[in-house]
Parts: sequence; C-alpha cells; structure tokens
Amino acid sequence: MDYSKYIGVTEGFPREGISFKDISPLLRDPEAFKSIVDQMAKDIKRLGANVVIGPESRGFICGGPAAYAAGVGFVMARKAGKLPGKVVSETYTLEYAEATIELPEFAIKKGDKVVIIDDLMATGGTFKAVQNIVERMGGEVVGFINLIELTDLKGRDVLGDIPYISYIKYPH
Repeated sequence: MDYSKYIGVTEGFPREGISFKDISPLLRDPEAFKSIVDQMAKDIKRLGANVVIGPESRGFICGGPAAYAAGVGFVMARKAGKLPGKVVSETYTLEYAEATIELPEFAIKKGDKVVIIDDLMATGGTFKAVQNIVERMGGEVVGFINLIELTDLKGRDVLGDIPYISYIKYPH
C-alpha cells in the first residue's frame, strides 16, 4: 500500500520553515491503519523483538497496536515528569528544541530485544535517546521503525548499524 497518500502536509507549522507531516488521515482510514499495523507487526517479528517502545505521544499510536499484533510487550517512553516512581532518563536535542525522555525503571529487563517505533524521524534524537536508555538498562535495540523519515535531516546516520525501517520518505 502507498501510505504516502494518507499523509497530510502543513507548511509553516508549528513554526515557519517546518513542513508538518500529519498521520491523522492514515489513522482515520481503517484499511490503511490496519495495513500499517500489520506491516509493523511483521517487521517486529522478523527483527526478533520481545518488547516495543513507543515514544510520547505518536509512538503510542503506532507502537501499541503493532506490539499487540506481534504478540510482544509495549512500553511507553514519556516526556520528563509524566511517569510515577523511579525512571531512567535521557536529555537530547530535537530539530528545534531540547527534550528529556524517560522509561520506568522496571520497563526493560537484561537481555530484552527491543524495537523502537515512532511516527516520524527527523534528526534521530528521540530514537537515539531511547536507545541509550535501553542499553543502560541491559536491553538491546534490534531495530527502529517509523512511518515517515525526513531524509534531508540524516537522522538515520546517528543510529549506527541497527536495522532501520521507514515506510514513507520525504526530503524534509
């Protein structure tokens, strides 16, 4: 399926110079949404993961259903201050801001095989921050999956040799 026809593009949002890629039309279409979830589940299984992590917030939308369909666990990576109890955190730079992401201290067990799923990759900062947390907790990231890759921002370059899958590519 050509998922790109289900992506809305809004120029100048959230600020001038940004071309916002909106996955809402894809989520609204039952056939497209089911197709992308099924494709992600197939890729999760192929990569050998037993846990999927979805960064806040659109990673929840993509990662949760895909983890369920693949029969593996799901963990939410949250923005700083959103999780109760002890957390493991990492601060990183986005394409136009700085952020901190956290996982619950119990979320990753030593030896877990993890796939990180988000809706869009720009600079790769979110993926790399979650990867760093997973590795500090004793897990192994076996793959990265996202719907949209902004290729001009070269986020893929920060991920090293770990398998990376994107279903739609835009220059920016």
